Amino acid sequence: MATEGVFDWLGQTVGKIIRFLVEFLSGFLGMIWGAMDAFLHGMAKAIGMDVSIFSFVLLFVGLLLLYSGVRALLRRSIFGGLILTFLGLIVMSWLIH
Repeated sequence: MATEGVFDWLGQTVGKIIRFLVEFLSGFLGMIWGAMDAFLHGMAKAIGMDVSIFSFVLLFVGLLLLYSGVRALLRRSIFGGLILTFLGLIVMSWLIH
């Protein structure tokens, strides 16, 4: 009978530890998700674009094109740099309302 009491106590203790870890991680990850959500909404609001995955993918593509265009211009590739920069500006202008 005494052994059952020890295992009952051990099971409850392990259960409490697991529950604490799950609640802690849930709260922590929820806080991080809330911060990311607020950041993305704030950035989208400042840029003037819709808040959707498609908009953020286009934003990433536009910034990548602009970056590639500036790098090409710095390498003295005028024609390629102007085309990439122009394409990046077109993509970015689609996003901004």
